[in-house]
Amino acid sequence: QVQLVESGGGLVQAGGSLRLSCAASGRTFSKMGWFRQAPGKEREFVAAIGWSGDSTYYADSVKGRFAISRDNAKNTVYLQMNSLKPEDTAVYYCAARVGLLTTIGRNYDYWGQGTQVTVSS
Repeated sequence: QVQLVESGGGLVQAGGSLRLSCAASGRTFSKMGWFRQAPGKEREFVAAIGWSGDSTYYADSVKGRFAISRDNAKNTVYLQMNSLKPEDTAVYYCAARVGLLTTIGRNYDYWGQGTQVTVSS
């Protein structure tokens, strides 16, 4: 049974940092990504990474502030979030797929339950 379990969310002041983790079990995935959904808004792409870590994509809104990485030995992907802003407040979801690296959420096959990130001003 495939499972993606996120952790690391919480409450942080603007300008602060958090690191999210997503542990996969049941199989390994060559492509993994992070998405987020704020209240009243649609889910949006945040970052994605390929197997080797050499290929990464970022949303323009997080470039230079967030960094996605992975530890294949632990079957875990991370999202380091720095210089957080109130507009980063959302539920953050980990996703995984087999196939080409993509920023499109509907192309991902597996999703975690989400972790809440709240950034206070």
